[in-house]
Amino acid sequence: MSLYDDAVLVLKGYEGQEELRESYLDHLQAHPDGIWKACREGHVTASALVIDPERERVLLTLHKKLRMWLQTGGHCEPLDVSLEAAALREGTEESGVPGLTVLPGGPVRLDRHPTPCAWHYDVQYAALAPAGSVEAISDESLDLRWFPYARVAEVADESVVRLLEATRARL
Repeated sequence: MSLYDDAVLVLKGYEGQEELRESYLDHLQAHPDGIWKACREGHVTASALVIDPERERVLLTLHKKLRMWLQTGGHCEPLDVSLEAAALREGTEESGVPGLTVLPGGPVRLDRHPTPCAWHYDVQYAALAPAGSVEAISDESLDLRWFPYARVAEVADESVVRLLEATRARL
């Protein structure tokens, strides 16, 4: 199965955010290249909120280009076999935390937003950090830091807050 086919299946199976979900499917139907960064009309991205439920905290990255505290994530790559795998790869690369596992149940949320390169149709997962995880900053970040749940709204925008709320509801 191709990554495009996986994205369509994941989105068709996603429950909630119906209007937004339909806009993702419409985008993919109109743009067979809509999962790749090269699609200038917008592209599907995959992100992972790295979470440590035992210590009630999340790992956020201070994005180098956007200069905002965000969950880990980014563009799909040709070797990604699924959106979930892309989110896990991005989470691992940007957090430096080995052994992340995706929270079962598929994507937690969808979030469509403009970026300097194009519209991102972000498919958002949550990734559980193993006990004793130690982060390591990547070259894509200015900083990487654990935040208690209660502090996320102080540093991040509403999209990250909504992602955290949806993730906590699923835990």
